[in-house]
Amino acid sequence: MTEPRSGGSPTAARRETGLLRAHSPEVSAAKARRWGSFYFAEHMLRSMRAYLVAIVVTSVGNPFLYLFSMGVGLASIVDRSPGGTSAAFDGVGYLAFAAPALLVSSAVMTSANEMMFPVMAGFKWRRTYYGPHVTPLVPGQLAAGHTMAVGVRLLVQSLVFFLIMLLFGAAPGPWAWLLVPIGVLAGMAFGAPVMAYSAHIEQENFQFSMIQRFIVMPLFLFSGTFYPLGTMPVGMQWIGWISPLWHGNQLGRIVSYGLQEPAWLVVVHVLYLVALGAFGVWWAQRNYVRRMGK
Repeated sequence: MTEPRSGGSPTAARRETGLLRAHSPEVSAAKARRWGSFYFAEHMLRSMRAYLVAIVVTSVGNPFLYLFSMGVGLASIVDRSPGGTSAAFDGVGYLAFAAPALLVSSAVMTSANEMMFPVMAGFKWRRTYYGPHVTPLVPGQLAAGHTMAVGVRLLVQSLVFFLIMLLFGAAPGPWAWLLVPIGVLAGMAFGAPVMAYSAHIEQENFQFSMIQRFIVMPLFLFSGTFYPLGTMPVGMQWIGWISPLWHGNQLGRIVSYGLQEPAWLVVVHVLYLVALGAFGVWWAQRNYVRRMGK
């Protein structure tokens, strides 16, 4: 057996002799306390491989079908209507008008799904939170790691959606690439409060189904996704103002084709989404700690 050369570092000596030693418990605990959120985010991303096929199909198939139906189907009818393009849809084709909102809507719906049943599974059905919790990881890190993993999924999904938009010519502006972070921001602004609520409830008695039917779907239909919010009756326009989806839609149209909005309203869009997401993350971490203990 070859003796290690003298004068080298202990790590180099172990490599030369083929010996690898694990970190001491103290070192491992210190790393977990410092990087625990990232470790759990990695675990969540790896667990998504169980339904990777569904993720790929929805991430590619949904935007392709949406944009194909809008570009070849509905948009071809709307754009030929008298005054349809210039008067009702900000002077652009219907596909260019609807595509940014579809990207944002896709991110919001995905975030809602990832923040409901997987959170309940972590606490009750599969109890996947409790294994890491016996290590130095604290509940706040578990909540942060889950949030980061969903954020990575939204980032990849929004990027794929944007690339398909480019294939359809539905992102004409030079700043249209900002649709990707806007999709992530809007998705987290909606998903984080949903995550906090999911961590709060003890039993799933069709609450998630009601969220999908009476919150997610109405916001999708009444947040200016398929037509400007101003064309709705005045008594219903408040839905858009409280909806993170509408604020994300407007930001997406600003960067995609240059929708003209007052500067103060752009600031309101951004601050509303940031504040809602930050509140949701804070509330979620608080509920994780309440439910699992310190």
